[in-house]
Amino acid sequence: MTLAVLLSACDDSENGRVTAAEYGEVLFNDSRLSESNFNSFSCATCHATTPTPPAGRMDSGYTLYDSAFRESWWGGYETRLLDAVNFCYVNFMRGVAPLPKDSPQSRALYEYLVSISPSPSAPARPFTVVKDVVDVSRGDRARGQQVYIEACQSCHGAPHTGAGRLTELASILPEVTNDYGTLFPGVPKSLVVIEKVRHGQFFGVGGNMPLYSLETLSDEDLGALLTFMDL
Repeated sequence: MTLAVLLSACDDSENGRVTAAEYGEVLFNDSRLSESNFNSFSCATCHATTPTPPAGRMDSGYTLYDSAFRESWWGGYETRLLDAVNFCYVNFMRGVAPLPKDSPQSRALYEYLVSISPSPSAPARPFTVVKDVVDVSRGDRARGQQVYIEACQSCHGAPHTGAGRLTELASILPEVTNDYGTLFPGVPKSLVVIEKVRHGQFFGVGGNMPLYSLETLSDEDLGALLTFMDL
């Protein structure tokens, strides 16, 4: 079923066709929630919905299980759930304008998040953004390879080839760093990568990439990743 059909069905949920929460789950997993032709992200690209993150997956965002009734989101920067959703929707999913609070999509996403949020008072989750980018100590290459598989490969594809990457717009790693000497003269390649990881698409360096906080990717794992990429 297309999203348009599901939207119609959602409005006719009393006839047993599909509930708002079910429609919200479809939206959560579909990049077409954003109407941008340049978007490849869905909510599920960066967020799991299980009580604990699945093994082998290091997402930039927390699992959204038990997320609907937190006191705040984004490390306290957002205090309304819809604003937290729209932060992702506009900044990373290329949404032209925030989702209105009375839209069928907003309502459906809310109902879906409520359906996977059993606690009426789940605590907020910390989200520490690294303010100033500095170099980090290098780590174990084997660990770095595992970090690449769990944190990078789903979007960037296999190292050196990009095979299986989410979109052709995603950089091939670490080959993209070969151009950094021209694009960022005088800046060590490793610092550019750290900037992309820690600040994402902000400051015009990280494409449309979401940022990794200290909680979602430690400096130790980042250092191991740099070793794996020979940076």
